[in-house]
Amino acid sequence: MKKITNDLYYVGVNDHQIDLFEGIYKVPNGVSYNSYILMDEKIAIFDSVDINFGEEWLIKIKEVLNGKNPDYFIIQHMEPDHSACIKMLIDTYPSIKIVGNIKTFTMLHQFFQMDTKNQEIVISDMNTLSLGNHTLTFVLAPMVHWPEVMVTYDNTSNILFSADGFGKFGALDIEEEWEDEASRYYFGIVGKYGAPVQTLLKKASSLNIQMICPLHGPILKENINHYLDLYQTWSNYLPSKEGIVIAYTSVYGNTKEVVMKLNSLLKNNNVILYDLARSDMSEVVKSAFEYNKLVLATTTYNGTIFPFMRDFINELVERNYQNRTIGIIENGTWAPMAAKKIKECFISSKQIQFLEPIITIRSRMNDNNIKELESLAQELTK
Repeated sequence: MKKITNDLYYVGVNDHQIDLFEGIYKVPNGVSYNSYILMDEKIAIFDSVDINFGEEWLIKIKEVLNGKNPDYFIIQHMEPDHSACIKMLIDTYPSIKIVGNIKTFTMLHQFFQMDTKNQEIVISDMNTLSLGNHTLTFVLAPMVHWPEVMVTYDNTSNILFSADGFGKFGALDIEEEWEDEASRYYFGIVGKYGAPVQTLLKKASSLNIQMICPLHGPILKENINHYLDLYQTWSNYLPSKEGIVIAYTSVYGNTKEVVMKLNSLLKNNNVILYDLARSDMSEVVKSAFEYNKLVLATTTYNGTIFPFMRDFINELVERNYQNRTIGIIENGTWAPMAAKKIKECFISSKQIQFLEPIITIRSRMNDNNIKELESLAQELTK
């Protein structure tokens, strides 16, 4: 239990048991599941926690309530890491009212076989709820990143309870920079849904946000515009950094040799290298979205793209990768096809510029290839 303001309390938990978030993303520093209690004439609890931490969560709630009964349970997101302990809460406080939208309650009854009809308060976009001193405004945010998502604005304290927005990987008892793990979280979890994020940001632009309380990661209290600006950039699929990401695969080291030569030609520039067979895919995806230029170097494999490269490109395309400059290096001993297949992968992507020359290596780099690499390096540094 932690006091945030005179009447707002944090009752979330830290998870250091987890190794893969959503079964995909490595989280070496764990993750937090955030829940909040707003104490007023009426008492509201915001969101639940992962099923493994239900007892710890309820202990914290009871400590804050100090014998009182909560009036409202506000569900902003039904994903199980934020909803798994709802039944435990209702069983503990059977008179509590549940606040959500139509889609919230559809999912609630899919996850839990409970009769909550008499407890449900169904809200629509921009509906309000008075707790006494505090008035809450509910803002629907469908597909950020589930269809039932909503955020809540406390008009009295100017606090935005932002659901998964502005979240990050990493438990709260670990000191680390916000942006690195927040961007990996954004591009991995929310990145596909830039247009819905933009819609939400437009709604939020009229609010005087002084604090952001997300469902993962730290509460944001200072320089709020910095975080809002980053979300504007990210959701518009624009780069936030100048630099060149080189992502490569290499079977026998020959393609890697070419990449290292290109890296040496770019020595005075900000270059980030990734061997896709050995790198955390979410880190590479994050960097590809953060930086403005990308080089893909790979071998032809079974007449198409080497598997790790194909998987990487699929990760980018399904997240609406756009507004970027891409260089291509392909290797093929008898029938190089990788460059052609890479271009086909991006055919539906917007504002992708492929640099010339597209370099074809026939087994190993030769003198002509070195001249081509010099030309590519010049294009990348323009």
